[in-house]
Amino acid sequence: MDIIRLADGGYEAKLAPLMNRSAFDADIDRSVAEILAAVRSCGDAALSEYASRFDHVTLTPVQFQVTADEIAAAAGLIDDATRAAVDVACRQVTVFSRERLPKAWQFSPRAGVMLGEQFAPMDRVGCYVPGGTAPLISTVVHTVALAAAAGVKDIVVVTPPGKDGRVNPALLYACKVAGATEVYRLGGVYAVAALAYGTATIPKVEKIVGPGNAYVTAAKRQLYGEVALDLVAGPSEIMIIADDSADARYIAADMLSQAEHGSGREQAVLLSTNAALLPAVAAELKRQSATLSRAACVEAVLAKGVFLIEVADLAAAAALASRYAPEHLELMTRDAEALAGRITAAGAIFLGPWTPEPVGDFVAGPSHVLPTGGAGRYFSGLTVEHFFRRMSLVRYDRAALLAELPHIRQFALCEGLDAHGNSAAIRAE
Repeated sequence: MDIIRLADGGYEAKLAPLMNRSAFDADIDRSVAEILAAVRSCGDAALSEYASRFDHVTLTPVQFQVTADEIAAAAGLIDDATRAAVDVACRQVTVFSRERLPKAWQFSPRAGVMLGEQFAPMDRVGCYVPGGTAPLISTVVHTVALAAAAGVKDIVVVTPPGKDGRVNPALLYACKVAGATEVYRLGGVYAVAALAYGTATIPKVEKIVGPGNAYVTAAKRQLYGEVALDLVAGPSEIMIIADDSADARYIAADMLSQAEHGSGREQAVLLSTNAALLPAVAAELKRQSATLSRAACVEAVLAKGVFLIEVADLAAAAALASRYAPEHLELMTRDAEALAGRITAAGAIFLGPWTPEPVGDFVAGPSHVLPTGGAGRYFSGLTVEHFFRRMSLVRYDRAALLAELPHIRQFALCEGLDAHGNSAAIRAE
């Protein structure tokens, strides 16, 4: 845990590693490339091998897909409270997504010309859902429900099984409620590769969405072009901007909510104008972390991924936050709405003391699949629009074409593309 104060020597130098962090690792990239190549060349055989090696489960290709009976039985294996939570989250994410559905439009900017756009949902998409020690049931809702709202025909979920080869029943219930059409008990890099390349058992998808660890993130990046991708969504991170109105207990609790994800690569950062808040939060982090069930996961993040930083004022905090581009940004200040207007890069912004980040993780409405590692400067979070193809529409009448023919011919001349010019000019003969 690092505490960085304005009076410290080399203040900017201490911030540099934090601001220049990367979501990528060269060693990870190399090992990921080997797995991708094996799945591409060996297909289902490679999937069986990697399921045994990484997930410690023996699977034949016929066992990859979770059966309809298993999915149907899942509802009876979970309690009423879990079903209710999944139902509420799915409904609220769907309501938000339907507000964002793109609509065809047209206009006439000049005589004889019609321009516009039309949209069509993708046919087949893959949703990666992390599992292992913390099966992310909410990620099913925050990916699958968006695809379903868009009208995607085939919505495929891949998620790692437990050592018994079974998928968490609450996760399967979420798949059913959210609208998944296929579920495969495969995880990590090899599952992402199967979605991208296709195998004899698993048809190729058009796009892969969803968060993952550093290995899954590296795999998605290397597969760009084989399939479409949503964004770079690696280990989780949170940044909080707080003034002297903020409660140290709330801040520590929210920072720990992201530290417990388990990879050890998570980050939690506090920017505060109140110097006295930094040691208070540090003490709360130690006190609260000792009570958590995933204390071992949290310890690694507290050791190297927590930064408590004093800033001169809220303007400086907003500038630092926009440079850092956090996945999650909480504003615990007196006028959070005004401060939010000064932020230029963040995955999601949570306003005020009554909006802890986990409301976004679970039930608020916008997807919790968000850019990490500074990628928020050039990626935005997953939305329903990611599941559509956009097609521009262009229509000219004869008079409009003739009016612009000189410019078309001039561009063709400049670029040395005779046939381009001829295709327009022939219509003037």
